[in-house]
Amino acid sequence: MVHKIAVIPGDGIGPEVISEGVKVLQCVSRLDKSIQFEFTNFPWGCEFYLKNGKMMDDNGIETLSKFDGIYLGAVGYPGVPDHISLWGLLLIIRKSFDQYVNIRPVKLLTGAPCPLKDKNPEDINMIFVRENSEGEYSGSGSWLYKGKPNEVVIQDGVFSRIGCERIIRYAFELARTEKKSLTSISKGNALNYSMVFWDQIFKEVSEEYPDVKTYSYLVDAASMLMVTKPEQFEIVVTSNLFGDILTDLGAAIAGGMGLAAGANLNPERTYPSMFEPIHGSAPDIAGKQCANPLAAIWSASQMLDFFGYTEWADRLIEAIGALLIEKKSLTPDLGGSAATWETGDAIVDYLQKQYS
Repeated sequence: MVHKIAVIPGDGIGPEVISEGVKVLQCVSRLDKSIQFEFTNFPWGCEFYLKNGKMMDDNGIETLSKFDGIYLGAVGYPGVPDHISLWGLLLIIRKSFDQYVNIRPVKLLTGAPCPLKDKNPEDINMIFVRENSEGEYSGSGSWLYKGKPNEVVIQDGVFSRIGCERIIRYAFELARTEKKSLTSISKGNALNYSMVFWDQIFKEVSEEYPDVKTYSYLVDAASMLMVTKPEQFEIVVTSNLFGDILTDLGAAIAGGMGLAAGANLNPERTYPSMFEPIHGSAPDIAGKQCANPLAAIWSASQMLDFFGYTEWADRLIEAIGALLIEKKSLTPDLGGSAATWETGDAIVDYLQKQYS
């Protein structure tokens, strides 16, 4: 089957790491003729904005809707305000295509650096299921009396029953399938409307899944436990803002941002889903070929998994793990001296030797 993939390399190191992910997916296609990709590149991002006053073409969403998936590199660059770059590309794609499930694995692979003492891969193996369409990133609010002494800003969080139920139910289904526990993270003691509502819905939905062991933590306690007892967490479900923050913490304890991948899913497959490394554009090292492409390759693994190629998805993670153990083809952030393209080539070499 041929999967049409829209490639948006984006800003900073995005083009460098995404090209390695495409290289790996093309390798998979050579090794398994039943998996084929047709890649189409789009030059959207901050450089496009500086030339055209917009982050993407006016008909960008309509154009992307014709694809099976989207492969995004990074968004953000000096000279373009972060809220412009984020809302003009990444968030509009997530919202337009109802990509309400954000999956971010926090998994310590053997050989990856971990700052936590006496913790090993068996202790750090969690999947964050982050609500991705509303919550604190709904874009609802007001800016009143701008520039005046009585200036006021109001930022609303939007939590709908439909939005909360569907992400929590998705997490329960995943926990049941994986035969793992499910932890809900909120802040119901302080956010007396939104998070109390979230906690209530989590409790309601949990009654449909008596076979799934559940936990509930306040976000501050969860932050502490991720460092002191990461083994406590298996499947985690949380709101947009908390999921965004906690998965960066997760990346720090599981080898760094260079190993952090994310999938933005529309589970009903009515619209294309989007796959991306979550490390950002890192403009300070852009163009130097020292960026770590493993997060982009990990997100390519998520794409394969979403399309139903679970065996190949696992093989990409296996290849990443092999490089971490061997330590010969790692980029500077992981203590090596390899160039970005050399790390990508090493993944391809591993796959060819193991599965050709």
